[in-house]
Amino acid sequence: MIKKAMFGAGCFWGVEERFRRVLGVKKTEVGYAGGVNENATYKEVCSGETGHAEVVLIEYDDKKINYKKLLKIFWEVHNPTTLNRQGLDIGYQYRSAIFYFSDKQKEEAEESLREEEKKLKKKIV
Repeated sequence: MIKKAMFGAGCFWGVEERFRRVLGVKKTEVGYAGGVNENATYKEVCSGETGHAEVVLIEYDDKKINYKKLLKIFWEVHNPTTLNRQGLDIGYQYRSAIFYFSDKQKEEAEESLREEEKKLKKKIV
């Protein structure tokens, strides 16, 4: 069955490229989520006033890869302990974010966050 996942982990181009190469990922799409404008533009998002994050929407075959493995990749592709920043990219739109599509995804995401904080011995922002 094809399912969806959505992550914000800094600039969406590099994040998308990492997920696109994963066996079981069928499609990726970059965009903005978590803000107040339904169809925010790049310029609006960069203003810092829309509340959006740069995200990658992932469609995956759950017979080939599960959500927990996608979460593992999500944690590996960015530093979730830097507030609103990934490398040289600074701004609210570069924050670490997980958007879930089901209660099960929410539970698995929250569990993975707790595990990652223990592993890093730092607070995830």
